[in-house]
Parts: sequence; C-alpha cells; structure tokens
Amino acid sequence: MPAKAAFRADVLGDLSDIDAANVARCAKVLLRHPLLRPGGPDADLLPLIYRYRVSLQEMFATLLGYRLVVERRFARLYKSGPGEDTTRGEPGLSPRAYAYVCLTMAALTGVGRQVLLSRLVADVRGATAEAGIKAADGVGDRRALTAALRHLIGLGVITETDGTVAGLVAEAPAEALITIHTDLLGQLLAGPLAEADSADELVSLAAAPGQLGVEHAVRRRLVENPVTLHADLPAAEAEWLLRNQRRESVVLERCFGLVTEIRAEGVAVTDPEEYLTDVVFPSTGTVARITLLALPELLDQSDTVNSGINSGIDSENDGEKPARRPDGRVPVSRERMSEVCRILVEDYPAAWSRQATDDLDTLVDNVVDLMTRLSLAVPDADGGWLISPAAHRWLPQPDDSPGRPTAQPEIPPEPGWSLFDEEGTP
Repeated sequence: MPAKAAFRADVLGDLSDIDAANVARCAKVLLRHPLLRPGGPDADLLPLIYRYRVSLQEMFATLLGYRLVVERRFARLYKSGPGEDTTRGEPGLSPRAYAYVCLTMAALTGVGRQVLLSRLVADVRGATAEAGIKAADGVGDRRALTAALRHLIGLGVITETDGTVAGLVAEAPAEALITIHTDLLGQLLAGPLAEADSADELVSLAAAPGQLGVEHAVRRRLVENPVTLHADLPAAEAEWLLRNQRRESVVLERCFGLVTEIRAEGVAVTDPEEYLTDVVFPSTGTVARITLLALPELLDQSDTVNSGINSGIDSENDGEKPARRPDGRVPVSRERMSEVCRILVEDYPAAWSRQATDDLDTLVDNVVDLMTRLSLAVPDADGGWLISPAAHRWLPQPDDSPGRPTAQPEIPPEPGWSLFDEEGTP
C-alpha cells in the first residue's frame, strides 16, 4: 500500500477526501488557536470541530501526543510548552505581565462568577505576597497587571461586564465589574501542576515529548517551527528524521496543509496560506526590509563582494569574513552585523523610517530579534550569532543573465486596409 494511502487508513480512517480536508482545516485552526471559544477568532468553526472531534482527537494524540478537549462551547488543544525557547511568547506581555497572568489565574479560582476589579486586584496582591514575589504599586506595575487582565479578556476567560480594566493605570483607579467564565478558566493550565515541585520542573514537564518519545518530539518541532536542523537535534531524533523525512512530508501536508522543503542540513516547513505564520517574512517595514537585504552580505563567503550594497564591507572587515561550519551555519560578529546595517542605512537614506534607523545599536538588536524569531539566527559563544543555512532561500536571484542587448530588425508593416478607410477605397 502506498505511504499516503496507508497513512490515511491509519489516522484518518475511512473519511472521504472532503471530510479529510475538513479535518485538516480544523487541525490547522486549533494549532493557531489552542483555546477556541465563541466570540473569538475563527469561532465559526466550532460546530465543524465538534462534528469531527473524534477524528481530531485521534489524529492529535497519534501524531503529536496532544490532548484535545472539545465541548459545544469551546475546544482546547493542550500543546506542549516551549521549554527554554525564549522566542515563543505572547506579543505585548513582559515577563512581569506573564507573572501577573499566573497570579491572576490563581486569584480567580476562589472568587466565584463575578468580582469587582478592586477586589480582584487585592486578591492578586495577596497571591503575589504568598508566592514571595516583591511587587510595587507603581505605574509600570499597574500596566503589567492591566496587560495580564487584557490577555485573559482576549482568551475569553474574563469579560468586562461594567467598566474597564484600563482604569487601573490611572492614579485613582476606576471600579469595574468582572465576570469570570469558569469553564474556560479551568482549561488554561496545560502543564501537570500536581506533578511539579518547582516552576522549572513544571516548564520541563510541559515541554516533555508524548508517549512515542522521539517521534512525537521531532514531529512537534516540524509543526511548530519554521526550520528544523539536524545539528540542533539529539542524535536519536536526527537519525529518526533522516530516516522518515519523506514520509513526514506526506503526513504534514495531509493533516495540516503544510509544505516541507528537505535539504541536507534539515527541513523547512511553510504554510502556503500563511495562516500558521506568526511572523511574516519577507515583509514591509524598515526592520524586515533591512534584514532581507542584509542576508546576502551576512552569508557572503567570497573573497570579493558579490552584492551591490557597498564594496567597503569586505575591505573594512577582511579579518571577519564568515567561515561556514560543518552544520551549515555562518558565524557573524556584532561588528559585521552593525557594519552591514550601517551601510544599508547610508546608501538608501530615503527608504527607511527615521525612527527605526536613528540609533544603529537599536536597529541591530531589532534585526537580530527578527532573525531569531524566524529561526534564522542563534547566539554564538563569542558574542555574535550563527546564521542558519535556511537563510539562503532568500538570497536574490537574477531574472536573466546580463549581456549586451541584441538589436532586433525593424519589420515594415504589411500593406492592408484600415478601419478609417472609406468603404470601397483601395
């Protein structure tokens, strides 16, 4: 039996092509929104997810080791935690705001269905003290707590029945009535809290692979990360991926609509619809465009400059030319990164936002942050970065070979009649 047919029989059962496509669509939505509820993004698919809940639960459990809970009012996919990966975070939440999300969840478990904002804040302060965390009642602290409350509002766990949590930032906070949706509150925590004795252990347990160990660990990386390099995997996982990468390409396309690019260094996974793409690249914006233009220079290993930015880059940094490592990565120092960004800014001053380029160090930090979130760069032990071989997919390619244009002979028009000729005129 062909691999694709065998896979369909094992995981998707006897579903028709239309039903299998619907299951894949629902699976992609759950990967993007692990807590799906009425009033939230893509909530219109809740009935479809409920209809295919058995197939979805089996597929997630078999392929990824994820638990899926589906009720008529919500669906919750319990994905693995990010572990030590600092690039996986909620935009707009600082570390202190993350702490307040956890403290607020703890406070909400004992307040009932509704609570006044002032009472909730007092309970959060109490939970903070009980946890041994030092809290200050400054503007920054109140903003972090407000961000945490807004995050929980976005998840649908709490709603502003009367008033708003934005009043917390004011010197004299305004009162508000908060409604707690306890059914969703109980679904938030994904880690095995009862099994962990410390915060670090909870993070480690939440990121642990499923029952199939190596298979679940590798497949999770493929689904959740744009690039998976063999050099980044433990020996057993790298060996498994090398042996099964062709089959996994069929699995990811069939179940999640993802397309894989297999290279010697590893596997890149993309979503043609960009629905699962949280960081779009290439993109508009000064930082994204400078990052795109900087990649050829950062990856350049030739003795002469072969891009059109500025011939001063190599001449000024002859001792810093990158040398490709066995894993395909190219080391880049901060000095070289700064020089490439500086020349791009100076050569095309009208192309960039002044606010984004006024401070070179900040610009470099923003470029590196974008490359890190795209899995294109990781910190180096020497204080620089290692550029992923996946960055080569964005190197510019000429449309045609340059050459002197060939003159085309002029062909005289053939004699004939015109629409403007009078009828009967030769």
